[in-house]
Amino acid sequence: MHIGSHRLGPDQPPLIIAELSGNHNQDLARGLAIVDAVAAAGAHAIKLQTYTADTMTLPGAHRISDPNSLWFGRELHELYQQAHTPWEWHRPLFERARQHGMLAFSSPFDESAVDFLETLDVPAYKIASFENTDWPLLRRVAATGKPVIMSTGASTLAEVAEAVAVLRGAGCRELVLLKCTSTYPASPENTNLRTLPHFQQLFPDCLVGLSDHTAGVGAAVAAVALGACVIEKHVTLRRADGGVDAAFSLEPEEVASLVTETRRAWQALGHIQYGIQRAEEPSRLYKRSLYVARDVAAGEVFTKENLRVVRPGDGLPPRYYEQVLGKPARQALAAGTPLTWAAL
Repeated sequence: MHIGSHRLGPDQPPLIIAELSGNHNQDLARGLAIVDAVAAAGAHAIKLQTYTADTMTLPGAHRISDPNSLWFGRELHELYQQAHTPWEWHRPLFERARQHGMLAFSSPFDESAVDFLETLDVPAYKIASFENTDWPLLRRVAATGKPVIMSTGASTLAEVAEAVAVLRGAGCRELVLLKCTSTYPASPENTNLRTLPHFQQLFPDCLVGLSDHTAGVGAAVAAVALGACVIEKHVTLRRADGGVDAAFSLEPEEVASLVTETRRAWQALGHIQYGIQRAEEPSRLYKRSLYVARDVAAGEVFTKENLRVVRPGDGLPPRYYEQVLGKPARQALAAGTPLTWAAL
């Protein structure tokens, strides 16, 4: 599978997507600075969210009443006014990302957003968890023929299967499904990464990945070990700067760690391997063997006092230690001599 010039799959390092979301704090210069920072950190893609408050909800429709929510007490329409990325900012943000060699695309939240993103020639589309039951949106995205990355938070397996069928039926050929926990932030205990290989079995024609709202990079590294080909994380300049998603976003130094450690995890997977690797062969010298520990005269028997199991490996293997004890030396042996069959 390809997104632009980037190849995705188990035989490639994981694709790291930096989600800008609302962390520009309604300042385009800050948004551009975030793009610069995550590009320098090695992220492969920047992702926006394309909506307005009016395409998401209606004024007065809902006020967040969950006291555990980061956005407790906020009126939904007002929250989206603060969080949305103005559509006229998309082009400069995308162009800055492309100058750095990064992929740049977005999550559309209605069909008008898809029409707009098509004018910017995005290489792929992201479907957010809460939009994966919006079949008209899915069909409009699939009709572009571009790769689709879909999050599956707060979704039943039936809803995911239906969404996959809708996308496939409407022309989507390349599809990535992201395991996602739709809490902000998410806890490691609610991340359930063991789902990933099962997910891959259920949808063998898709790639799998993780949309991660936990702190740090541990969950992402573990996800790669379980088959994730794509990792998506929210990013900001500094969490202390505040912003709608700042609390569960990575800072640039953490993005660099994410890129490095997920690539290491992918490299370390390798293949099933037993025995001695070529790279290990020089180290064989330092396995233990039998050495004369004190001077031994010809005919003197070997004892626990004059024979030891030590490094390096130039003597007999340690498995012969008990067999050699009580046997006479054929010749005089100086302390520090590796014991061989010829000396017995």
